[in-house]
Amino acid sequence: MSQLFTPISLGELDLPNRIIIAPMCQYSADEGKATEWHTMHLGQLSLSGAGLLIVEATSVAPEGRITPSDLGLWDDATEQALAQVVQAVRKHASMPLGIQLSHAGRKASYGIPWEGGGQLNAARGGWQTQSASPLPFSPHDAPPAAMSLNDIERLKAQFVAAAKRADRLGFELIELHGAHGYLLHQFLSPLANQRNDQYGGSLQNRMRLLLEIFNEVRAVFPAEKALGVRISASDWVEGGWDERQSVTLAKALKELGCDYIHVSSGGLSPQQKIPVGPSYQVPFAEIIKRESGLPTIAVGLITEPEQAEAIVATGQADMVALARGILYNPRWPWHAAARLGEKVSAPPQYWRCEPHVLKGLFKND
Repeated sequence: MSQLFTPISLGELDLPNRIIIAPMCQYSADEGKATEWHTMHLGQLSLSGAGLLIVEATSVAPEGRITPSDLGLWDDATEQALAQVVQAVRKHASMPLGIQLSHAGRKASYGIPWEGGGQLNAARGGWQTQSASPLPFSPHDAPPAAMSLNDIERLKAQFVAAAKRADRLGFELIELHGAHGYLLHQFLSPLANQRNDQYGGSLQNRMRLLLEIFNEVRAVFPAEKALGVRISASDWVEGGWDERQSVTLAKALKELGCDYIHVSSGGLSPQQKIPVGPSYQVPFAEIIKRESGLPTIAVGLITEPEQAEAIVATGQADMVALARGILYNPRWPWHAAARLGEKVSAPPQYWRCEPHVLKGLFKND
């Protein structure tokens, strides 16, 4: 029996299998509002047979967007637009839906990647960014404004307001984005956080903001719904955030009732040196799972069903997440089920595509 296709519970949220669709920015929103592209994109992924679909990094404030075309959830207009997408997806798919709440911090105000990227100045539609300290991500970027204590209180309120909106929209899971060099990661890493108040200096101080936001979101997001965190386990830069600090953070999150941790890496500094290869981030997920006891999602160049099966079956991680791989092959879970001798959910409109030699691949649910 395939371990990849066994159910798992994140708190009280039950998932039918261990395949997670990672949040992937689409840079296709209109002033933060979801568009028809999101309906198409999420619609096809929701029919893939995965156990959970997490909607892309969704900014809790306009100034927290990576690009002007990022998805947002900060007012009634952005909530209403996303509601139309969620309702359309729910009409035809039963897959559990989550959403990743985010603030880009000093990595905000950038151009769309396929239009050249790079930080935008005011003349090109950009805005003043914020961070833990006035240190730019790149030497070519304008320095961010160091957040005051009032700014931090406002940020916490923005995460709470977005979480309430996510609950109203029917999302069953929230993932707080503490990875890839965005704002919560900027507070965690000593490379970006050089504050001398209660949010800087020691590891406990640098973890404070993420833990406070987790607590405040947990207080307003229903207990039967899952709340987790995505982290970068290492900055891949000497003197930066690393796996030992990640373990400490994971233990603190578990004490607060965190339902899972999603383990990525990098994104904080252009000086990072990452040894990219198949499953290159899995060892981070393994050590965090072993030492914290939190359910763990591994991600990063996991491309083959047998590879994913081995990660779960050997206990390196409880789940695996796919990003680019499922964009390239939106039916990856179907093919994985066929290779591993398992069944997967699919809409009846598609049952006739099942090859004769694989009769019994699709569940009739």
